[in-house]
Amino acid sequence: MAARFPTAWLDELYARADIVSVVSGYLQLKKDGRRYWGLCPFHNEKTPSFSVNADLNLYYCFGCKAGGNVVQFVMEMEHLSFQEAVKLLAEKCHMTVPEMQNDPDYDRRRSERERLLSANREAARFYHDTLWKPEGKQVLDYLHGRGLDDGIIRRFGLGASPDQWDALLNYLTDKGFTRNEITLAGLAVNKGDHHFDMFRNRAMFPIIDQQGNVLGFGGRAMGDAKPKYLNTSDTPVFNKRKGVYAINLVKKIRDLKRILLVEGYMDVVAVTQAGIQGAVATLGTSLTNEQARLLKRYAPQVWIAYDGDEAGQHAIERAISIFEAEGVPVKVLSFPDCLDPDEMIRQRGADAFLAVRPIGSVTFQMQRIRKNFDLETQEGRTEYAKRCAQVLKKVKEPVEMENHLEALSVQTGFSKEVLMAQIGIKPEDMGQHKPAETRKDYPVRKNRLPETYKTEQTLLALLSMDKLPQGTVKAEDFSHPVFRTIAEEILTGKKPAQIMAEAEQDEVRQAAGEVFTVLSDEEKKNPASVAQDFLRRLQIQRLQQHINELTDFMRTAEDEAAKTKALKEVMQLSKELAQLKQQGH
Repeated sequence: MAARFPTAWLDELYARADIVSVVSGYLQLKKDGRRYWGLCPFHNEKTPSFSVNADLNLYYCFGCKAGGNVVQFVMEMEHLSFQEAVKLLAEKCHMTVPEMQNDPDYDRRRSERERLLSANREAARFYHDTLWKPEGKQVLDYLHGRGLDDGIIRRFGLGASPDQWDALLNYLTDKGFTRNEITLAGLAVNKGDHHFDMFRNRAMFPIIDQQGNVLGFGGRAMGDAKPKYLNTSDTPVFNKRKGVYAINLVKKIRDLKRILLVEGYMDVVAVTQAGIQGAVATLGTSLTNEQARLLKRYAPQVWIAYDGDEAGQHAIERAISIFEAEGVPVKVLSFPDCLDPDEMIRQRGADAFLAVRPIGSVTFQMQRIRKNFDLETQEGRTEYAKRCAQVLKKVKEPVEMENHLEALSVQTGFSKEVLMAQIGIKPEDMGQHKPAETRKDYPVRKNRLPETYKTEQTLLALLSMDKLPQGTVKAEDFSHPVFRTIAEEILTGKKPAQIMAEAEQDEVRQAAGEVFTVLSDEEKKNPASVAQDFLRRLQIQRLQQHINELTDFMRTAEDEAAKTKALKEVMQLSKELAQLKQQGH
């Protein structure tokens, strides 16, 4: 019979473990009525649908239907068993965990796990201490030669395994661990009657989980030993398909905007030292679904920065498909001259690394496809368009679809109607992709007023003159994605002509070119004053648009409470609108 925690003790734990406090440790909650609301950690969303009921001590997502009690939440967030989640909560609540009975096998497994984790922890100390001793000099010189300082070495707990057969084995046996335990932890291997260290003469990278447990190691050979990188084999406490290197550091970062997925341990350490947060790597394997699900717990999107060689680019394609299956938005960083992230930072500096702009996963896949076809031939353009159409079938956002169709039409010479037919989009279905009013050169969102387009275009032109006080206009002021892209480039110091020369998308190139022709001579004389006026206009247009949307909602909504809430918001927005209009008189 399986062991169970005493019912009375569990009831007390549930009473003490306030679900609002526990959930707030993972995501931001806002109280509305009797419930708390936030963005669901189990699927990607922009509008909060994740609710926490403090009275019932339960959570529920109206989007993905995930729900349960406080223990279930911890199990899902931390990838723990029921017993492990209960133990973690008990520690937070300062409660002593009672012994579980009637399951001798459970006690054996728990004892074994604790012993193996303890052995790994001692091994990590041994490797780290060795690094600073004479026998670790070669590894320390190697790490310093790769540009790492002592602070980052200590932060990651890096170490050195001596060039000996039994140095760790002897150390751990002196600590009271048996040879069988050391071997079971993956720290030693057994050949016949002989045991010897798994890692010898290597730079050591401890692999630590979200709870701070050392699960295993990665080792980089110092000499000509093969393989160059050696990882702990799967053990009772370590599964390389499920773990992620540096996830223990990522967990500590609040409001992380994106995960940076790189290939190797050294890449993670190098970019972290450069001040770039959220870097992780898989554990000597290709990305798995389990790892993708783990990563989406900590950030809303992933940027992939693999090596620039063909193997790395192919690995990116595979990773994109896995993240898409798990509902994780992906962007790709491509460095010049096929450099990897570590090389990019060492050769060109952190600023150059940060200056590299990510591209969307669809754009990356289309660029990869393009390399296989000669677009100078009709046959090449035809096959290229057909392959791209398969990729574009996955695009959901109307503006993104419109942009890709525009670019593909320019590249191949096929009309957008023909390309839509190849993708499987019927003309009558394009209402979701068509703007209400369009200029010939750009798509405009259906819900974007034409005046807004003109206003944003004028602001972009003013920004390019480099005569505005700092902070007058920001990239976030532009809702049009093309304008926002150009604004970000200008704010980094680039001129419109440079943006035109470097732009890969025709929409960006054309918009940057129009910057030179938008302003009148009168507007050029006082750019700061004109900018303030157009920012006010932009606020007015967006407020009016929001009011119109709320008004439309009230006409069709059946929920009286929701209609009342919308009416109050309309009244408040109308006051703000009147004040803004008054400022212009």
